Amino acid sequence: MATKLETKPNIPASPPPALEEKAVEPSPKSESALKSFISGGVGGACCVLVGHPLDLVKVRMQTASAGAATSSNSVFGMLSNTLRKEGVRGLYRGVSAPLTAVSPMFAVSFWSYDIGQRMVKAYGQRGLTEEEKSLQSYSLSMKEMCMAGAISAIPTTGIMAPTERIKCLLQVQGDLVEKGGKAKYSGMTDCAKQVLKEGGIQSLYKGTVATLARDIPGAVAYFGTYELIKRELTKLQPNNKKGDLSVGAVLTAGGLAGMACWTVGIPADVIKSRFQTAPEGKYSGIVDVYRSLIKEEGYAGLFRGLRPALIRAFPANAACFLGMEVTKNALGFMD
Repeated sequence: MATKLETKPNIPASPPPALEEKAVEPSPKSESALKSFISGGVGGACCVLVGHPLDLVKVRMQTASAGAATSSNSVFGMLSNTLRKEGVRGLYRGVSAPLTAVSPMFAVSFWSYDIGQRMVKAYGQRGLTEEEKSLQSYSLSMKEMCMAGAISAIPTTGIMAPTERIKCLLQVQGDLVEKGGKAKYSGMTDCAKQVLKEGGIQSLYKGTVATLARDIPGAVAYFGTYELIKRELTKLQPNNKKGDLSVGAVLTAGGLAGMACWTVGIPADVIKSRFQTAPEGKYSGIVDVYRSLIKEEGYAGLFRGLRPALIRAFPANAACFLGMEVTKNALGFMD
């Protein structure tokens, strides 16, 4: 007798519980690279106009011979002597070179920092689809911002190295003229022409390696410190939902960023200044400058000019970041 199989009616499966949709915050829109370029240029001009007199003192202190330190060679002693003998114009000796190049240099620096942030972000989002990237909110970590800062120093050096060479030669010449010497260069253009005539483009870019050795760690400290302090100060501002900083907060963050940059970069800057202003053939390279400096002055010689650099760094870079942030806000329509 065949066994009858009992069948059960098909009962439709209950639908799976609906997944609770979470509101996904879209990724913030990237700022315009052109806006970063323009705002950086304005910030650079502000930086030069505020900080050049103390930069003049820094270079003269760094290139002075060992044992030449007197009361008149202190920061404020040099400033008062220069003002008394040469007037306000003397305090801005050599300013044409940095003012001509610093605006585009800072423009390139902030543009490169923006590009560096995009590169780091792209690396952090590797493997994601375009849809996932557009839906996922991605905030750069401090480490990633420091990496973007390091990237920014590389293209900036292309403008920085020849500008620093001309600026340092003009500033040291001013010191010699003040002591009764004869001027070799009549100005920035004449200096550039003579340097090119004597040694070609290689001479104009003398000290590029030292400039990179100063600016890569310096840019890491510069942008990293600014972003860190800005982030912390934003938290302290009550009822600040948009994350905007007050003028005082921008000045504080910018000034401290400049001081951090120079604290890290001053040893390489001393070597760069010595190498760029030395007569042709005196040093075989930056390693030779370093060995000679340590032999004659010890490790303290690597920090010569730190005091005027730090005194200059705060107001100059506070002005730089304020000028940059104000311009960036004014150009908000470019995003």
